[in-house]
Amino acid sequence: RMSAGRWGIIGPGRIAHQFAKDIASVDNADLVAVAARDGDRATAFADTYSLAHAHGGYDALFANPDVDAVYVATPHSYHLEHCSSALRNGKAVLCEKPLVLTPTECRELMAVATETGGYLIEGMWTWFLPAVQRALAWYRGGRIGELLHVKSDFGYPLTYSEDLREYDARVGGGAVLEMGVYPVAIARLFIGRGPDSIDVVGRRAPNGVEDDVSAIFDYGDCMATLGTSFRCKLRNWTYIIGTDGYIAIPDFWRAQRCALYKLDTMIDSFEDARHTLGFDYEIDAVSQDILEGRKESKVIPLATSLALQEDMKAIRDAIPRD
Repeated sequence: RMSAGRWGIIGPGRIAHQFAKDIASVDNADLVAVAARDGDRATAFADTYSLAHAHGGYDALFANPDVDAVYVATPHSYHLEHCSSALRNGKAVLCEKPLVLTPTECRELMAVATETGGYLIEGMWTWFLPAVQRALAWYRGGRIGELLHVKSDFGYPLTYSEDLREYDARVGGGAVLEMGVYPVAIARLFIGRGPDSIDVVGRRAPNGVEDDVSAIFDYGDCMATLGTSFRCKLRNWTYIIGTDGYIAIPDFWRAQRCALYKLDTMIDSFEDARHTLGFDYEIDAVSQDILEGRKESKVIPLATSLALQEDMKAIRDAIPRD
């Protein structure tokens, strides 16, 4: 067996369980540790996945010499603090998206990565999925002609409560950072640059966080129509539309398949037939980066994470407050 990076998780919530299940199918990574503010939660998680270390409190995991890399799965308002601490303790860091709350925080965190010489990546797992990579190859291969439109949305209904993490203004709540990061990111992946201008229609919850948003990004030669919502289930597909055809990516955020169309006829399709949730592609790529001594991901470099933060800030700033 090839050498494997030894991973620890902080924040053993729902997404950490998905990560822990998928890392088991990756050859170059071993999950060895978990930390939670509540030591009993850490112990329960460690027992579930047979981990060697369960820490009450994050600092103990950051200081653990048996951990090479940390997956940060805490709420996004803590990402700057937790990623900085992990980097300063010599750990490589894969941080769940969104990386931070604002472009300013992103620059701060990038400075820590530079200062420590550490590896830092935003967990944009969608970009590593084979179906998304196949769609990108079709587009770059000229199969839909010149790009005219990207249409993408991501939304699920959540019952409003100002104490629910997704709605909680105190921890960076709101649909744009929580769910809108997916459509904003997929537009950036295919178009490769930021828009010239943005038009936004949005609604706010009673506590002021945005919970239903549509944005049109104008790039001059093409446009992106993006949506996100806590009020309703959206289509959650992405369409990449060109002069000669279009690509459809169902459930693009966790994509397993994509299809290529000329007018109404499907002329090509792809399905990955995976047996995992899909985190394994990201874990494998990041572990390989770390094992080979790279300081940054080629798939989603930090400059891209900063650009996504700027796009999301522009959307949020454009929604009127009462």
